[in-house]
Amino acid sequence: MLVFDVLFYSFIVVICIQIIFYILVFGNFAFKKTKPQIAASFPVSVLVCAKNEAQNLKKHLPLILEQDYPNFEIVLINDSSTDNTLNVMESFKNDHPNIKVVNVKSIEAFWGNKKYALTLGIKAATHNNLLFTDADCKPVSNQWIKEMTSHFTNTSIVIGYGAYKKETKSFLNKLIRFETLLTAVQYFSYAKMGRPYMAVGRNLAYTKTLFFEVRGFMNHMNIKSGDDDLFVNGIADSSNTAVCYTQNSFTESIPKTTYADWLLQKRRHISTAKHYKTQHKVYLVLFYTSQFLFLILGVLLMSSLYYWKISLVLIALRYIILFITISLASRKLNEKDLIPYLPLLELFLIISQFSIFIKNLTSKPNHWK
Repeated sequence: MLVFDVLFYSFIVVICIQIIFYILVFGNFAFKKTKPQIAASFPVSVLVCAKNEAQNLKKHLPLILEQDYPNFEIVLINDSSTDNTLNVMESFKNDHPNIKVVNVKSIEAFWGNKKYALTLGIKAATHNNLLFTDADCKPVSNQWIKEMTSHFTNTSIVIGYGAYKKETKSFLNKLIRFETLLTAVQYFSYAKMGRPYMAVGRNLAYTKTLFFEVRGFMNHMNIKSGDDDLFVNGIADSSNTAVCYTQNSFTESIPKTTYADWLLQKRRHISTAKHYKTQHKVYLVLFYTSQFLFLILGVLLMSSLYYWKISLVLIALRYIILFITISLASRKLNEKDLIPYLPLLELFLIISQFSIFIKNLTSKPNHWK
């Protein structure tokens, strides 16, 4: 009985931690209304870094060129591609005077480092306000530039949402989008609390002035990943960062189609997180640990003749709060179709995250191009 006593009181602590996160932390994003922004017309440089992305550029560049914005250029960065990416870029440049091409050739000191390519692109950009996306992403509307840059009035960093394309019949697609949704809820919530800690390069904006004031990526140039989250983690604060999550401001990417590919992608992302500031790592570890312990302790306590009823009540309470918070957040991020699958998606995500944690302890993931 003593063992179950310890498990039960531990479970209460875990439930309290989860409720604090979902109400007091994530509620900053889920429960609060979006404040409308005044449309701006700052000159903007849109930067697209590409490595072997010829086909995606053909599909997505027209959507950037069609943006309803009065003054913008597109800086296309060819990151040592081996396909015809450079030819595609030059072809678009010949037809559109607001396109600039930066052809980056690998050098030994920065072999395969996207940060080096981005730095050259930023130096080549004409305007101070920079908006970033990837070649395999597309803006979901022609208002993308307008929505994202409207926040430059009072800030130097604008954090946006990078969604994944919906495939209604695929459970893996739902799992990937749920993980993306939950991650976005976290980084939007902390940013709104004045503690921004990350962003995604699929939809991110900051000023050229700020980039060079903080010496660009020099503090983590030796780490191949992190041109988005490590950069923001190192310099973002309550005074220089804004969030943009109006649905016209989203970008959309094609998600991985196999579980193994997605796990590898997440292993890379999680391996980068170990370089975050200590306070941010504490927040993240505490939340994910409480999620895992909720699952384990909940299962164990349901086998107790004495504690199963009250444990069931606590489990129900926690899921009610989870449903309310994530439902409201999913409406803002246009992911409402995930809500009916919420308990199952969370279960698979917890298991996947634990698997990633174990694999990263035993081996290092290979970093991407």
